[in-house]
Amino acid sequence: MDKEEIEKLQQADLDCVWHPFTQMKLYGEETTVIIERGKGSWLYDIEGNAYLDGISSLWTNMHGHGKEVLDKALKAQTGLIAHSTLLGISNVPAVRFAQKLLEVAPPGLAKVFYSDSGSTAVEIALKMAFQYHRQSAQGNPRKRKFLTFVNAYHGDTIGSVSLGGIDLFHEMYRDLLFGTYKAASPYCYRCPYDQQYPGCKMDCLEVARKILDEHHDEIAAVVLEPLVQGAAGILVQPDGFVRGVRELCDRYDVFMIADEVAVGFGRTGKMFACQHEWVTPDIMCLAKGISGGYLPLAATLTTEKIFAGFLGEAVENKTFFHGHTYTGNPLACAVAIASLELFAEENIMERVQGSIALLREKLADFQHLSHVGDIRQKGLMAGIELVADKKTKENFPPGKRTGHRVIMEARKRGVIIRPLGDVIVLMPHLGMSPDELELLCRVTYEAIQTVTEKT
Repeated sequence: MDKEEIEKLQQADLDCVWHPFTQMKLYGEETTVIIERGKGSWLYDIEGNAYLDGISSLWTNMHGHGKEVLDKALKAQTGLIAHSTLLGISNVPAVRFAQKLLEVAPPGLAKVFYSDSGSTAVEIALKMAFQYHRQSAQGNPRKRKFLTFVNAYHGDTIGSVSLGGIDLFHEMYRDLLFGTYKAASPYCYRCPYDQQYPGCKMDCLEVARKILDEHHDEIAAVVLEPLVQGAAGILVQPDGFVRGVRELCDRYDVFMIADEVAVGFGRTGKMFACQHEWVTPDIMCLAKGISGGYLPLAATLTTEKIFAGFLGEAVENKTFFHGHTYTGNPLACAVAIASLELFAEENIMERVQGSIALLREKLADFQHLSHVGDIRQKGLMAGIELVADKKTKENFPPGKRTGHRVIMEARKRGVIIRPLGDVIVLMPHLGMSPDELELLCRVTYEAIQTVTEKT
């Protein structure tokens, strides 16, 4: 693009586009980046600048940009059909992907319901659990509520926001939301019980047990981000927490809904986070990396038991009256098939263990920085929590926007990352090279050092 075209596009971005999770007044005060293309681990803007994609394009890109196999799958499907409804009829990629997905999912999950985002995948799970108890012979119509966790994030639709526990994102909409029971979530760095893992007895899990003990007859499901609460700042749960939630659900006859939108498809070092503790949820929600980062697609997986609760004659109105226009989109499903096949063909889950170890090694160096309070990692998900005082764990004043300044400093050095408040998130794609991983960590280290030394 020539200079005039670039300037016009930048101005049109400011004039026409309302960016998500972005204060637009401040967005206009900073130099904007408009991405034009990507290849491998790299993004290229309209001015020709190259950036290492340190967050997998918001946690979606699994194999790198412009992966030839995925490109070919998408192009091949465009030669057949781009979209047809899944309401009452089907399409080839939607059927085949459902088969392949169930083959790698935790055992016992048997049905796939498609949608188009993590929020809708969770919304569907809520409605399934709720409706099951209203109409199934094995259900309990009194079970109309949900148990969720503090610091939870499950999406931005009203139902998924109702489950959330992050005031910054959710408090504004309080009057629109339905009530839930909230249990403590593990935040070992800032434990509300002043305990230390592994010496603690997971008091946070005991809170959930007490709520279920008192209210299980009105709770339809427990909703959990297994292993890692992503948007809360990469809060990693201690070993046994996910298994403990599953055991509580079994004990009190409550469904377990696992929101694996952020942690699914290899992010944590296994295909799905629940598999670390040999857990099968009753309902599992998937999105983000499901299509390798190519097209919007989501899936809500559930058991034969729950599915059977929706079977009946037409006059019984047991149908699950929920659907999306682009449900089971053939293009998205075709790419998702190719993405899933890559895991086996390229032995990704074995190869990624080396990347996880390298990331762990490089993150250890961050402990030497005077304003890094905590470093959390699970697989290729990492959160670096910045603090004003390392001894007291005092936060930086929000007005300083320390995390934001760090990621802008990294951007100057050719790396794109994003903060969650003052937690710097690193989320490389599963195939990022060792040299690129080292670059990502080195630039992040330097950016934190530069910004916090000035603070």
